[in-house]
Amino acid sequence: MQTAQLLIWLVTIYGGIGALVAALFLFIGIDRIDEDARGSYAFRPLLIPGVIVLWPVVVARWIELEGGR
Repeated sequence: MQTAQLLIWLVTIYGGIGALVAALFLFIGIDRIDEDARGSYAFRPLLIPGVIVLWPVVVARWIELEGGR
């Protein structure tokens, strides 16, 4: 596998995982960890790119905040 193909494959996998995390977090998780986000659906699409890129941080914080309950 060439280096460029490998990088594209890795970015695709990373983005796919990020998209899955974004969908789960924005539909389920955000309401559970932030009371002010309940019922606020207009701003959630704005969070999608950030959650996709920073999904490891989002997952770590989500686990940390859910474990505190």
